[in-house]
Amino acid sequence: MAIKKSAASRRKSAGKRNRQNRFSMFLAVTVVVILMAAISVISVRLTAELERKEKIKTDLEAQIAVEQERAKELEEYEKYVETDQYKEKVAREKLGMVKDGEIVFENQDTR
Repeated sequence: MAIKKSAASRRKSAGKRNRQNRFSMFLAVTVVVILMAAISVISVRLTAELERKEKIKTDLEAQIAVEQERAKELEEYEKYVETDQYKEKVAREKLGMVKDGEIVFENQDTR
């Protein structure tokens, strides 16, 4: 025959289990709250870092566009430098050369 526990003994062990369950729930909730707080802090930091990197990316893209435009201008200038028109301009302005039969007039006031 099995021995039955008394009602007082059952209440005592039920109260003990109840306290253990409450403590376990408290620990579980505390751990979840701590994890959520940590995730929130990390999320805020990562969001700030993302915004900073997006700004850097935007600045670099703008700089790339400026440099690409400058490269186009340099290519156009390079083509212009190879033309006879440019060579003639340099010969006239920097070397003081004239074509055969041209008459050069100089302003007396600038001397």
